[in-house]
Amino acid sequence: MLGSMTTRDSTAPALARLAGLIADETRATCLLALLDGRAWTAGELARHAGVAASTLSEHLGKLVAGGLLTEERQGRHRYVRLADARVAQLVEDLAAQVSPEAVDRRPRTLRESSAGSATARGRTCYDHLAGRLGITVTDALTARGLLRQDTGFALTDAGLAWFGSAGIRLDRTGRRPLARACLDWTERRPHLAGVAGAALCRHALDTGWCVRIGSGRAVKVTATGERALGDLLGIEATALR
Repeated sequence: MLGSMTTRDSTAPALARLAGLIADETRATCLLALLDGRAWTAGELARHAGVAASTLSEHLGKLVAGGLLTEERQGRHRYVRLADARVAQLVEDLAAQVSPEAVDRRPRTLRESSAGSATARGRTCYDHLAGRLGITVTDALTARGLLRQDTGFALTDAGLAWFGSAGIRLDRTGRRPLARACLDWTERRPHLAGVAGAALCRHALDTGWCVRIGSGRAVKVTATGERALGDLLGIEATALR
């Protein structure tokens, strides 16, 4: 019989538990919010998700126990963040699989409309740039021969030299890939992630090329950033606004 010929995959129960952790709207809302790469307090996440603090605390406990979040306490506050870049990649990849037709993106308020436009224009995806900004930078790197996309994302020798000349340090000591394609869930095209993507994003924020907007993931390019990206990558200022 077929049943006696099959062997149950030992990873199936663990995979089902992982899927169950994400398969809740409140927990999914928290995971998406934490893609900004920062630590949030439980109170901030409760307000963001629109649930009571006690309810949110229960959800956070499950996410921490499941290894998707890490937490630390400072005084009365409980801070949580995504456990690592692999969790961020998992959440972003799953979000990118949601078809546009399945999502009601109609803003309920003017403020929500403005926030949605800002997020689509430019945002952080855990620790790298995403949205139209991320795609624009990725395309510019590719057009100038600094990044290859034909056989998967890879920096060229010229790309490595470009990062060095721009003063952007690449930490190549870990196991994280130097360059990785991350499917952008608003643009439906890949943007640059990995060590190079994280280093570029960190440099952009540290030098004031980009600044965060409000408390979410949205970022915008400053006048300083427009000049720098124009000089270094030939990007027109209008493409960054």
